[in-house]
Order: sequence, then C-alpha cells, then structure tokens
Amino acid sequence: MAEPTGADPLAGALRLRAASDPAAELWLLPQRAAWWPQHATLFVADVHLGKGAALRAAGVAVPAGSSAADLQRLGALLHGLRAQRLVVLGDWLHARAGRSAALLAALHAWRQAHAGVRMVLVRGNHDERAGDPPRALGIDVVDEPWPLGPWRACHAPPEAHGPQAAPALCGHLHPVALLRGPGRERLRLPCFVLQPGALVLPAFGAFTGGWAVPAGAGLARAVLADGRVWPLPGRWPAPWLAMTAQAESYGQAAS
Repeated sequence: MAEPTGADPLAGALRLRAASDPAAELWLLPQRAAWWPQHATLFVADVHLGKGAALRAAGVAVPAGSSAADLQRLGALLHGLRAQRLVVLGDWLHARAGRSAALLAALHAWRQAHAGVRMVLVRGNHDERAGDPPRALGIDVVDEPWPLGPWRACHAPPEAHGPQAAPALCGHLHPVALLRGPGRERLRLPCFVLQPGALVLPAFGAFTGGWAVPAGAGLARAVLADGRVWPLPGRWPAPWLAMTAQAESYGQAAS
C-alpha cells in the first residue's frame, strides 16, 4: 500500500468497501476523487479541461485559468498519495474547440511532472467529440466498461446491475445535493452517489456545474463540505459497506 507524503491527503475521507471483498476498498476524498489504496490508484471523473477556452471561442465571456487550477489540484493529489496509476472516468477534455496551444503545452508539462504515473482514460461522451489526448502524453485510452480488478471503470452509470457484475465506478452526472435548513438556508454541495452496484463520483473539474440528485430509495449520498466527506442519512445500497464514519489521517487507514 503506497503511503502519501507531506500533508495528509486522506484527512476527512470516507472509507467504504464493496461487500466483503478486502481488495474492493475505496476512500472517497473531499478533493472530488476516489482512492484505491491496494493498487495505489486514483479515480477522477469529468475534469473537462479546456471548457473555458471552448466557451470563449464561442464568444462567451468567462475567466481563464480553470484548467490550470484543475491540473494543479490533480497533480497535488497524485504527489501527495504517491499514486502509481490515475484512471479518468470520462470527459478529460471538454471539446475540440478547447484544445488550445496553451492547454496542450500545459498538459505536456504536467504529464512530464508525473511521468512515473500510469494514466488511463475511459472515453466519455465529451471525449468522443474532443478527440483522444495526444499520444505524446502517454495516456492509455479505453472504452467502457473497462475491467480493473474488482471494479468496472465506466463513464456513465450502468442502466442495470446484474448480481454477478463487478461494481461500477463512474461519473457523467456531475452530482450535487441540495440541502435546506429551517431558516430557508440552501446549500448546493458536490456529492458522491452510491447506487446499487455503482458509485458515481462528483465532477473533478471546478468549472463544470452539477445535476441535483434527490434523496430516494435505493441510493445514498455523501456530500463534500469543510474539507470532509459527510454521508447523508439513509441506507446504503448493496454492495456498499461503510468501513468507518470518517478518516482523520492515513494512520487510521493503515491500522
């Protein structure tokens, strides 16, 4: 199990397992990612690099810098966790119009800084339009569902889950939860969604928007707030089991 270095990137994470398989343990991170410690693998979904550039090319006035900030956050996670593999669950690039020279140069520099990390992209709907990353980046590109140990790496949540199918890790929905308080408070928070046989990750890209997932039978939500992952009340669907309420440090995970 790879140990992170520096500030603990697992602080505030929520630890879970798929059924009783000890190899199917995940940490849901407040940084909008999931960590598979047994194989030092980081999962993210819906980064949407170049979205701002694509909108500006279409005449929409939006600020620059979101893609650079997302790459910096992702790089910090890879470094802090000493990740050996990164799996992007679709929508790495936003659109062909966003593949600017500046973005491609930033991607090459970022990839060189993490040359020791194997990277895999599971094609999403935006990747089909934007095109695969340049081969020089050394990112393997696969179609969904991509089998990986006890998981199926997907972009979109599967429509059905057979009893013998491996749990799916996916994105696509950009899920958020709307929380309301007694004083008409209203919070819109990114969240993980646990469905029967599937875990939907929040969008990693900060400039992505979100789809409100209501509470309902057969699913559970865990919201991201104040540097922690907070499970909302409700029964977790199979095969998901909570390992601990929350993790304060990597030391708890290793104990």
